[in-house]
Amino acid sequence: MNAIALGPLLISLPRLYAIGCALLLLLCAGWLLGLSRQAQQRWFYGLIIAWLIGARAGHILLNLDSYSSAPLEILKVWQPGYHGLWGLAAGLAWTAWNLRARLMAMGGAMALLAAASSLWLMLVMLGPLGNDFVVDSLPDVTLEDVDGNDVHLPSLTKSGDLIIVNLWATWCPPCRREMPLLEAAAQREGISVVVANQGEDLLPTVRYLDDQQLKFRYALRDPSQQLMALFKAPGLPTTVLFDRQGNTLDVHVGELTRAHLDRWLED
Repeated sequence: MNAIALGPLLISLPRLYAIGCALLLLLCAGWLLGLSRQAQQRWFYGLIIAWLIGARAGHILLNLDSYSSAPLEILKVWQPGYHGLWGLAAGLAWTAWNLRARLMAMGGAMALLAAASSLWLMLVMLGPLGNDFVVDSLPDVTLEDVDGNDVHLPSLTKSGDLIIVNLWATWCPPCRREMPLLEAAAQREGISVVVANQGEDLLPTVRYLDDQQLKFRYALRDPSQQLMALFKAPGLPTTVLFDRQGNTLDVHVGELTRAHLDRWLED
């Protein structure tokens, strides 16, 4: 899984690793750089801003096709979508400018920033808090769709499509925000999208889909939350991508972005 639950909050692991690395960077800078408290705060707070702007700009430029069709999504800075190397470049540029009068401190700050960024990248790649797939294939589960028909999930592989299984609920704001993206994906050839409502009755589920004019071939009900338990999902929404044989390719916990979904479907 790429996220953990802290009480009611769902925090992505890359974001959690980034916070930890930033705090470690701040601690080491206080010990090693010899800056005054005011100078260190000015450098560090500016560094965070520069990193976020650079990382966001890099992600947008690398996924320009996805954002060109919905440019307002650029402003959704709370969503995933930050490129670490671009953030590092912006952070190094800020450090060079801000500490240009203190060459020793500038060199030390750059080295610390590069070390913290390398540590963050290593943590993201190794996933010490959990990066393994809980299920390696479509689970042997049968659910009812909103019309009362049984749908055996492994049977979906007969279509030869990529399969997306999304766990959602009507009370979940990020679930609702990503629904139009999933509906658009469901219209694409070679893609089967399963939206499995978790723990709710039929009436609110159907009412929401009808009110929003959302149409899915596989709008399923999972009142006992079997899939939540099988996937060991820490929260909603949780989305799992399966290949055409039903093998797990990727798991995403939290709100999907257009760029992330496009990358799934293009790869």
